[in-house]
Amino acid sequence: MERCTVSLESIVDAAALSPRQLLIILLCSLVVMVDGFNTQSIAFAAPAIVAAWRVPAASFGVIFAAGLLGSLIGALAFGVLADRRGRKPSLVAAVALFATVNLLAPFTASVAALTAVRLVSGFGLGGALPITIALTSEYAPARMRTTLVALMFCGFPLGAVLGGAAAARLIPVLGWASVFYAGGLIPIALLPLVIGWIPESVRFLSVRQARGRIEQVLRRMRWLELWNGQLMPAAATVRSPVASLFADGRAAATLLLWSTLFLSLLLTYFLINWIPLIARSSGYDMTSAVLGVAALNLGAIAGCLIIGRLADRYGRLTSLLGVAFVLGAVAIGLIGASGRSSPWLLAAAFLSGVCSLGAQMCTVVYCANFYDTALRSTGVGWAIGIGRIGSIVGPAMGGILIAAGLRPGTLFVLIGTMSVGSGLAVLALGRCAAGRGAPALA
Repeated sequence: MERCTVSLESIVDAAALSPRQLLIILLCSLVVMVDGFNTQSIAFAAPAIVAAWRVPAASFGVIFAAGLLGSLIGALAFGVLADRRGRKPSLVAAVALFATVNLLAPFTASVAALTAVRLVSGFGLGGALPITIALTSEYAPARMRTTLVALMFCGFPLGAVLGGAAAARLIPVLGWASVFYAGGLIPIALLPLVIGWIPESVRFLSVRQARGRIEQVLRRMRWLELWNGQLMPAAATVRSPVASLFADGRAAATLLLWSTLFLSLLLTYFLINWIPLIARSSGYDMTSAVLGVAALNLGAIAGCLIIGRLADRYGRLTSLLGVAFVLGAVAIGLIGASGRSSPWLLAAAFLSGVCSLGAQMCTVVYCANFYDTALRSTGVGWAIGIGRIGSIVGPAMGGILIAAGLRPGTLFVLIGTMSVGSGLAVLALGRCAAGRGAPALA
């Protein structure tokens, strides 16, 4: 690589993965882990709160929904904010918001107050995700980008798994409030590291023509001597970044991305919320019912890493995603056919996580690479936000179908069709992206 003759994009894409890049990705992963823990924290604390407040368990439906609604709004709003004001300040604001608001939860004494806390903390929780995805994508070398973004995003289910294990020990000893204290104090402790060690994206700074700030970041990354001094084309001033997701031939691909994530998050949250209850009602013991969700989350981590690695090595990410979603549909159907065999249940749940949930996570990775720098956070944020609608619909639809008397076998086959729908949408996305000259593997 010749010195002083390389573009900013080439510096990042062609450079060896440095300790400074790894630190950025690690810190983004820690933020996502805390995000995953806090997103699930209300489910961990709910039984203890119900007992302490002596309120009906059904009253927590509105609290669960408030958190998901807040995450939806946060993903939409912070995605646009990060493309307008920068990745780093938007990330700091999102983390600070959910951290401080979480600390208010122990002081609530009513369903209404806790609902308000979860709604506002959801803004920050939903907002942090698209920004960490964009930052990781913009600091990861092209040849490893899918693997590294997937690895970072695995922090979300990992945070939920580790958080559940920690909550199981904290709540009996310190009470339900300890979950929210941990969910607030840990990200507050993480904030100085985010502020001190995560730089602004040089690609964002380039489209904003911020030469002085670019030089500061490149000097810190020890890349300054490699830069040829050229900036990326300035970002066009547009009234609405969201409208730009549908401009220049992106409309069909944007709608297909939204459809894929809507269907895949619908089935994801159906499985997470209903596997324990359906398993218990089908005669499984409590341990097997709970381990079913753990197996699902662990499968999601494994699947995300496997698909990401295969995509970086062989290309054609959308084809891999399509196949994985279809195989996931078969695995989801097998959950309903498990009878009362715990090994069967755990194996089917794990395979469902590997295929359907792993593919869903890698679809978010594809989003980050499909949109260019000026629209990346907006594109990822709105895709995740629309997907969050599916996360609200899935559990509610499960309740309606179960009340209608559907047997578990029929129910899981029906949910499996959502995975088939995701697969068809993402395959169509690959054809659409190729038609407009975008890579099928970003």
